[in-house]
Amino acid sequence: MLSIVVSKRCPQLIRRISRPASNKDSIDRPAHAAAYVRMSTDLQKYSTENQLEAIRRYADKRGLEICRIYEDSGRSGLTVGGRDGLQQLMKDVQSSAGDFDAILVYDVSRWGRFQNADEAAYYEHLCSRAGIRVHYCEEQFDNDGSIGSILLKNVKRVMAGEYSRELSVKVFAGQCRLVELGFRQGGAPGYGLRRELIDENHVSKGELHRGDRKSLQTDRVVLTLGPQDEVDQVRRIYSLFVDAGLSEQQIASDLNSRGILTDLAKPWTRSTVHQVLTNEKYIGNNVFNRISFKLKQRRIVNNRETWVRAEGVYPSVVSQALFERARSIIDARSNHYSDEQLLSMLQTVLEEEGSLSGIVIDERDDMPSSSAYRYRFGSLIRAYNLIGYVPERDYRYIEANRHIREIYPLVLSKIVSGFQRAGGEVALDEQSQLLTINGGFTVAVVLARALTTTSGSLRWRIRLDTGLLPDMTIAVRLEATNLGPLDYYLFPSIDMNFSHLKLSESNALSLDAYRFESLDFLYSLARQCSFGEAA
Repeated sequence: MLSIVVSKRCPQLIRRISRPASNKDSIDRPAHAAAYVRMSTDLQKYSTENQLEAIRRYADKRGLEICRIYEDSGRSGLTVGGRDGLQQLMKDVQSSAGDFDAILVYDVSRWGRFQNADEAAYYEHLCSRAGIRVHYCEEQFDNDGSIGSILLKNVKRVMAGEYSRELSVKVFAGQCRLVELGFRQGGAPGYGLRRELIDENHVSKGELHRGDRKSLQTDRVVLTLGPQDEVDQVRRIYSLFVDAGLSEQQIASDLNSRGILTDLAKPWTRSTVHQVLTNEKYIGNNVFNRISFKLKQRRIVNNRETWVRAEGVYPSVVSQALFERARSIIDARSNHYSDEQLLSMLQTVLEEEGSLSGIVIDERDDMPSSSAYRYRFGSLIRAYNLIGYVPERDYRYIEANRHIREIYPLVLSKIVSGFQRAGGEVALDEQSQLLTINGGFTVAVVLARALTTTSGSLRWRIRLDTGLLPDMTIAVRLEATNLGPLDYYLFPSIDMNFSHLKLSESNALSLDAYRFESLDFLYSLARQCSFGEAA
């Protein structure tokens, strides 16, 4: 039987490859082989269908029977990240779970365009150590371990990586030129703005909604003003900040209290307000290259001197003078702090949060924004280095978030069924995930991930959905491994006048009054009194 292991399934390819690998009559059972195919977006001739056709011909000539297909469609070969097919192939190779003796790949570049040729060699070495040979079906050499094949293979690996580097330079140069001409290069438009599609003659072809992309290569994207109510809100944000002297957090609370959501339909935070106050697109400037992530190697926040910009190419939402006043206020906030004080505050945040990022800093009300650190120290990375913090991508954090997304529907379903058993009628809003009980009051359910500080203690950060204005919030605090609930907090909105809560392992008695260890407490409360009274 042929088994398929793919990251994106392709039934028509499965039907094509599932016929016998050889028409020859043979007494001996043919050797089993796995096929690995990958398609990025660079050349259509390397589609997975064409690759599999070439691999099948190669297998026919050598009497190999293809028993598994590992596929990565639309995936870059620069890193192993995101390539579920290759990752699963390596797991099967190392665990001896694969029932195959060979791996068939179209060519060296399909195995990967790794920037370090040794990385490609490493994955092939894992296969070789398990007694599995990798065949490059369309190369002009046999991967038989001879000196000639080793030299050619390494040259091909270097050429595959160099191709990506050269392409990256050309693409970046093209993007910079288009930016200078006033065309938008990716990214969400932002609150109060919209993306507009124009043809090569600058004639409008209509608005692009979220998720829409241009269909013709000659078309371009520019920014235009959004709905008038959003434009008015942006101007009001600047007025509240510059004229009324409100902070970003106060402005966010004001917007949320009036039921106004961001362009992503989420409640406002200090960080999202700060972005509106500091982004030059609101004065019509097209700015590019603020952040680099070339060849998927390392994310770099660039200095302002390296930004690519075109000024006054879009309709402005606020005046240049108002924008400069807002920027001067933001820059001045950090001027009265010495370098030592700024670094001391950064160290405190690291101890409390366990990690640092621009978003973590921007969400703090008790310190300057991340842009102030970039301006003072040149970059966030340099500020991190000065306090001895080396940021690394924490895959445990990513895995925990993935698990939280998986268990949220289960927790929500458990709470819904509990209310129903207690005699309540529950309606779930699929978009907002808000529960309406007996048509009388609303309940929001949030999960709080456990964070381990550098000292080893646990912290939980609970974000209350003030934008949805629920009557009460059930906060599920996860235990240290984030695999299941530790306890529950019930927060009536009438008692909550803030959007964030920070909990430690031991909290004040006022907070513990909202805590209970089992959902049964909530359900028993519901049985003892009417839902309307419970609200």
